[in-house]
Amino acid sequence: MQGSSFHQAVELIVTRDARYAPGAFFFLKEALDFTVQRVMEDNQGVPRHVSGPELLEGFRDHALEQFGPMASTLLRVWGVRCCADVGEMVFLLIESKVFGRQESDTKQDFHGVYDFHEAFTAPFLPRRRRQPA
Repeated sequence: MQGSSFHQAVELIVTRDARYAPGAFFFLKEALDFTVQRVMEDNQGVPRHVSGPELLEGFRDHALEQFGPMASTLLRVWGVRCCADVGEMVFLLIESKVFGRQESDTKQDFHGVYDFHEAFTAPFLPRRRRQPA
């Protein structure tokens, strides 16, 4: 899909459903591209379907690479607070015919894959604050 069509789809989505900021959708697309590239490298250059957990791993790694310690704050500002939110956005894009899916793909694929605090905040806390009291 061309950039302007994706942009238009995101505008329509956020008009109907304001849970997530437009930036979250644009970042999700970048994270998908990042993940597909990673999968292709692992798969000898052959593209294949990316699963929900694979996309979440790429989403996390790309966010940390792009935003570092600000990732947690930025994601919260965008309305993305847990893995299930990423799944909700994916399915909003699927409903808008921007992303494709396999019959076996479900929103449940995105539930509880990792904890956002552990993924985006804990790596940047001083060591003594990482350990439970």
